[in-house]
Amino acid sequence: MSDVSRRQRGSTGPGNDTVVRAALIAAAERQLAAAADGDIATRAVADEAGVTQPVLYRLFGDKRGLLDAVADAGLERYAMRKTELEVTDDPVADLYAGWADHMAFAAANPALYQLMFTPRPQSVATTYQRILQLLEATLLRCAATGALTTTPRLAAQLILPANIGVALGRIAQPALFDDPTLSHRARDAVFAAVLTHPAASSGPDPVRAAARRLRSQLSLTGTDRLEPVEAALLDRWLARLDEPDPAG
Repeated sequence: MSDVSRRQRGSTGPGNDTVVRAALIAAAERQLAAAADGDIATRAVADEAGVTQPVLYRLFGDKRGLLDAVADAGLERYAMRKTELEVTDDPVADLYAGWADHMAFAAANPALYQLMFTPRPQSVATTYQRILQLLEATLLRCAATGALTTTPRLAAQLILPANIGVALGRIAQPALFDDPTLSHRARDAVFAAVLTHPAASSGPDPVRAAARRLRSQLSLTGTDRLEPVEAALLDRWLARLDEPDPAG
């Protein structure tokens, strides 16, 4: 009998449930990685974790609940991986490195990646939002150097789905998406839509570009020259200046 099984049979407290839950999630992830069809059997997961199926159902409700927990754990691990990426003095280079790291994670964990990033309407995971925020943080640094043509939030909303779409396509349909340059071509197309060289022309609306850059720089460094109410008012003015022209 495994240590987890002994603890499960000897205690039903919340501490023991945490241990058993972690063991079941780990077992389910291993089963998922080994499955040819991308599916798992709850009986096999429970057996590997050394508990009974009723314990699994009590903790997760059903197989969908278990898979959601596996996906959430994977997202949490991925978010932690992102926080550990090197931050250099070149935010655009860091953006490129982030795209490559995303593709590397997908290639190394295909079954888990599909589970993590395939839409799950019933999931209440919040880690996906954290991943988006980490991307926005890099884009904010890009904006502060004048390298961004839109807001960090709008850029992130374009880049992350594109990154995920390419990765999912290559995992789910490798014969269909077999171009080895696909990731780089997609990345370059998306980045071209949101990035500009800092020394390039500000475009048709230099005031909007300057407002975006100043707002991003203040978000990064702040200033002690303004009272909080003044800083909030300035942020509001800069946001207004960065809004699209309603006249198009």
